[in-house]
Amino acid sequence: MPLTSEQIHEALQTVDDPELNRDLVSLGMVKEVRLEGEDVSIVIELTTPACPAKSKIAADIEQAVRTKAEKQNERVGSVNVEFTADVRKPNEKVRDGQSPLPNVKHIAAVGAGKGGVGKSTVAVNLAIGLARQGAKVGLLDGDIYGPSLTAMLGLEQLQPNAVGDRIVPFEIHGVKAMTIGKLVEPDRALIWRGPMAHGAFKQLATQTDWGELDYLIVDLPPGTGDVPLTLSQILPLTGAVIACTPQRVAQDDARRAIRMFQQLGVEILGIVENMSYFIGDDGKEYDIFGRGGAQKLSEEMGVPFLGAIPIHMDLRENCDTGNPLANWEGNETLARELDAVVQHFAAQVSVAALSGKFVQPTISIT
Repeated sequence: MPLTSEQIHEALQTVDDPELNRDLVSLGMVKEVRLEGEDVSIVIELTTPACPAKSKIAADIEQAVRTKAEKQNERVGSVNVEFTADVRKPNEKVRDGQSPLPNVKHIAAVGAGKGGVGKSTVAVNLAIGLARQGAKVGLLDGDIYGPSLTAMLGLEQLQPNAVGDRIVPFEIHGVKAMTIGKLVEPDRALIWRGPMAHGAFKQLATQTDWGELDYLIVDLPPGTGDVPLTLSQILPLTGAVIACTPQRVAQDDARRAIRMFQQLGVEILGIVENMSYFIGDDGKEYDIFGRGGAQKLSEEMGVPFLGAIPIHMDLRENCDTGNPLANWEGNETLARELDAVVQHFAAQVSVAALSGKFVQPTISIT
């Protein structure tokens, strides 16, 4: 006789999500079990469409079902695993509709302690990578002093649009994007005092018609100034990603950025080491800036390390020409490193979602 649905659920209680370290049944991930003769089809609902452990989960499920059948002296034919995704909303404010962006499930800031470490490169490729995995993604250029998404996404020929008092985001490369660089003259110097910076960022973030998103990635200006504080005040942040290059001086500034978010009660989702190493035309790798410095910092501070992005001519060219999708179409090493960052990020979001650590911080100044 074939296995029963109850027996299959018992088998699935032995399969853990590798990132969350709890079984699929107790996590509520088992959404459907279909039996057709000896064949079994199981629908698993993940916490992110970019889950890096899909193949392992599928293999573990098949092994558990076949082990159960053997113990019960039953036969089982094919075991098919289908994946869906439900990116969980971060906190009660979002669930209660009190967030200014109630249809955005996760908001993640990409920050850095200093300029020039490739923060925008990390933000753009993280957003594009998540979209490639099937997620609905928005990308907000929150660097109101030096916006760079116009060039990096190839928005030069596109014109901004609004419907009523809502800004319509650009839809390009599979993501929805907005930057203040498309709302002012291209060569205009953006000079903001504190209240002006607060108002400009708030308007850009909350008046853009993002629609339903799994993730909104916010590219922040470098440092620990007005915009990160405003972001933390007005939006329920899932967490922050810190971009850092390997050098000691970059680590020191990244440490300050991490401490800022921690003081605001914002979860650190991880550190990305950008410009980690250089890939020459001969394929050889060169550690120009001392590879591994950001990973060492993550270990010292007890925060996740999301991965390393190399210096590569293709990466520079694709960013300059506004074609970030091409980063996955050329060099295999570059594509592999970018996918690793995306998958580790998605995994950390899932862990944070399960832990229920999301708090919209309040800021007091004494």
